[in-house]
Amino acid sequence: MSLVTAWTDDRAPRATQTVLTEALALRYGETFAVDPSTQGLDRLAAMAARGSHRKFADRPVDAELLRLLCAVAFAAPTKSDLQQRDVVIVREPELRRALDGLVAGQGWVARAPVLLVFCGNNRRQRQVHAMRGLPFANDHLDAFFNAAVDAGIALAAFVTAAEAVGLGACPISAIRNEAAEVARLLELPRHVFPVAGLGVGWPAGEATVAMRLPTAVTVHEDRFDEAGTEAAIAAYDARREAAQPYTTHRLAERYPDRAGYSWSEDKARQYSVPERAGFGAFVRAHGFDLT
Repeated sequence: MSLVTAWTDDRAPRATQTVLTEALALRYGETFAVDPSTQGLDRLAAMAARGSHRKFADRPVDAELLRLLCAVAFAAPTKSDLQQRDVVIVREPELRRALDGLVAGQGWVARAPVLLVFCGNNRRQRQVHAMRGLPFANDHLDAFFNAAVDAGIALAAFVTAAEAVGLGACPISAIRNEAAEVARLLELPRHVFPVAGLGVGWPAGEATVAMRLPTAVTVHEDRFDEAGTEAAIAAYDARREAAQPYTTHRLAERYPDRAGYSWSEDKARQYSVPERAGFGAFVRAHGFDLT
């Protein structure tokens, strides 16, 4: 039985505990103590063993189910109850083709049955000020940041809700590569901006449980601590290469091949060339003061 499907069957609490501990061990290369009496182990197991889906069955997703999932996602936390996040469900075929073309380097997007675009929305807050006749006194970087974080939280909540009903999903950050064109196509007004797309559908096959950096690198107590980070990343590189080796090497035409192509090599190559350098200019042109 795979980690991805194990929690959907009838099982004893011990079985769920096993799924959770195995998924965490695969993710992090660590052992976690899991009390079998802990409430919600089935939900924790599902979250720990999840993976993104880029292959989908030729089966439509019901419009009412999408609406339900959006409502559940927007129940997620939002800064100060400001609710600065919206989603655009892209249905119109011509519009969908145009958006698919903007991320043509990711061919799977065009095959996803559903495309959503999650947006930060600081416009509505400004409209509320106009309605109430009060000044908007926070026209600075935090206004943009709060809306972006709200949209990210909503996207994560939508993914969790979608996976709970059996759907698969994968975020599409490349939607920001052409943020101005996305805003034009979706007719996003000033102070509303794309944060990420999301491909959604009924999975065709199981997702891969991607390994993650060990928690010794990412979880801190009391103060930020980088002691041992390089050694931990090197060990993670080796563990990931042994179990989930990269099948292609990024920017192979630019950089000479090295033995043991690793996560750190891939990520260093990715950010060794400019990416979305114009996004700040788009955000400013879209009405935000980022000081």
